Amino acid sequence: MKKRLFVTGLSGFVGQHIQSRLALPDSSWELLSAGSPYDLTKADSLTGLWPQMPDAVIHLAGQTFVPEAFRDPARTFDINLFGTLNLLQALNTRGFAGTFLYVSSGDVYGQVGESDLPISEQQPPCPRNPYAVSKLSAEFLSLQWGLSEGWRVLVARPFNHIGSGQKESFVIASAARQISRIKQGRQAPQLEVGDIDVTRDFLDVGDVISAYFALLEKGTPGQVYNICSGREQSIRSLIEQLGDLAEVEMQLVQDPARMRRADQRRVCGSHNRLTQTTGWTPEITTQQSLRAILSDWETRVRQE
Repeated sequence: MKKRLFVTGLSGFVGQHIQSRLALPDSSWELLSAGSPYDLTKADSLTGLWPQMPDAVIHLAGQTFVPEAFRDPARTFDINLFGTLNLLQALNTRGFAGTFLYVSSGDVYGQVGESDLPISEQQPPCPRNPYAVSKLSAEFLSLQWGLSEGWRVLVARPFNHIGSGQKESFVIASAARQISRIKQGRQAPQLEVGDIDVTRDFLDVGDVISAYFALLEKGTPGQVYNICSGREQSIRSLIEQLGDLAEVEMQLVQDPARMRRADQRRVCGSHNRLTQTTGWTPEITTQQSLRAILSDWETRVRQE
């Protein structure tokens, strides 16, 4: 008997990968579709949303673009914090008593000194933008509901994830798109980049999803879990690997419009808590991720 899973934000990058995963015959979960279209910022649209009660919810939906959060912090809070409250209240009204996984972000840690790397869940959060503040606030809200209502509530803090289907506003997706354009003769062999000599902790979206399902099955209620690769890689090295895989010769050109001075030069997370609790470990190599991303963009660029 498959368990019923409700996921918000299904149309997004990660949501689409979750749909593909749940379509596999060996999945122990079935996707519960909403009975009608809904908007998390409109509480009325959530009443009568579930024809059947889900056994678990993964709350992915949110406003995730940091520049947009600075431009319109009120709307970011409306979606990320009050949208979460509306969802919790609607579930509660329907008598939900299952597992609620709130998907937060490694961005809540803010600036972390190099002596504190890798970042563990013991690191005090210190958000530096309205997006991260909204995510941390919604974490506390979700955990409070777990305590008040006796639900099994867990919080995931994914770090940077990469994979096919990502928007080109993300750095690796942007590089893969440009490399595909160069290869197809649609762009001069110059790649426009921002500050690429920073390191980040990149994890394939497939591994991120595996971690979410591991938490639904084996996570400890009331706990926060980092979802990361446990190693840092420079953005420059990933772009160079993409160029090698595509067999494209190119020159990297810094574009002033892409230069956002990164306060955080190095990022590396620790997934020890997640691994010790659930047995999850990353399985997809960077090379596998980059091949999938390139293949995806080669198709997309042909259709442009």
